[in-house]
Amino acid sequence: MARLNWSAKACLIAGGLVMASGMFGQYLHGPPDKELIYVAVPGTLEGSMDRNGTGIVVLDARDNYNFVKRIQTWDVPASRNSEQVSGVDASPVTQMFYVATRGRLAAFDLGTEKKVWENVYDGQCCERPQVSPDGTFMYVGSDLKDFWYVVNPRTGALITKVVSPLSPDAHNLNLSADGKLAFMSPNGPVMGIAETTKHMLVKTITFSDNIRPFVLNHDSSLIYANLNNLLGFEIADVQSGKIIHRVEVQGFGWPKNWQVKPPPKIPHGCPSHGIALTPDEKEVWLVDGISNYIHIFDNTQMPPRQTASIKTTAGPYWITVGLDGKLAYISSGDVIDMKTRKIVGSLKDEFGRPLHSEKLLDMLFAKGKLVRTVNQFGNGIGSQAGKK
Repeated sequence: MARLNWSAKACLIAGGLVMASGMFGQYLHGPPDKELIYVAVPGTLEGSMDRNGTGIVVLDARDNYNFVKRIQTWDVPASRNSEQVSGVDASPVTQMFYVATRGRLAAFDLGTEKKVWENVYDGQCCERPQVSPDGTFMYVGSDLKDFWYVVNPRTGALITKVVSPLSPDAHNLNLSADGKLAFMSPNGPVMGIAETTKHMLVKTITFSDNIRPFVLNHDSSLIYANLNNLLGFEIADVQSGKIIHRVEVQGFGWPKNWQVKPPPKIPHGCPSHGIALTPDEKEVWLVDGISNYIHIFDNTQMPPRQTASIKTTAGPYWITVGLDGKLAYISSGDVIDMKTRKIVGSLKDEFGRPLHSEKLLDMLFAKGKLVRTVNQFGNGIGSQAGKK
């Protein structure tokens, strides 16, 4: 194969799929040689938070998810519980893996596996980091305040803050595919949208209840959002700022099983805490934390229509879509074939314990360099699906 000659900053962006080009041309003489799943722990509210210990557990996606290694993040005194991981990201541009907790944000070099930097900022950090496609900035939520940090992903230095006064309890953060818009979601009903050239709030969208996980379609014209007290999702039109559809799961004891007093005690305190689009955007996948199911909706029509359901082996509270869009990684530890809708694998740590984490990435390496990774949110890709 001829040597690839790409610009050092060129990136092919396809929704949640990121391919770093330029600076890695000298490494790519053939197909990527490793596909690894990086799982940050403790990364779930289910059961014993410390069941899988602390660190980044690395599994081989091409060898039945066998254990490869555990990367140390930080030491935890025996008298204290581990800090819950609140978000992860990775950048082929910076060659770093980012781990946020409610207390700090840190970057780890993917080559040396050493911590490059760590910052607590003003002590009100951190939730769901996401690096821009060109690696020049990162957005990350404060710890349940009304602002989002803008950070230099190479150094951890604070660039600025974007304040969204109607959005206290900063929580989730998702960038548009081109990195020009930041969708800032609190555990509240008002989502803030910032323009990232000037890092300024430009719009808010009000949902019917507190917003939980959400995803974007390929051009960020639609938002699909979980909400408190809803086994389902709402769809917002970004241009108009209006909610255009509300979709509820039919059957499975909803809403009767949720409306009991007191409501069921499930992690995150909401029926649905996890949503994803298939890369071609033909389906919406939704978690059901009450009954432990994944519900699938036909997204080729509006509103999307419920078509199938998959029973999971444990509580599902997040969906990460794999690199090629063929597999879904569920926080229950299940690996699901998105075409056959069958469980085809399970994620386990080095001691054979199921890995229950909502913070994982599917990553492709060539000659030791990260060349592609996924978004921690299951955004749509649309017409770019399947393209390299």
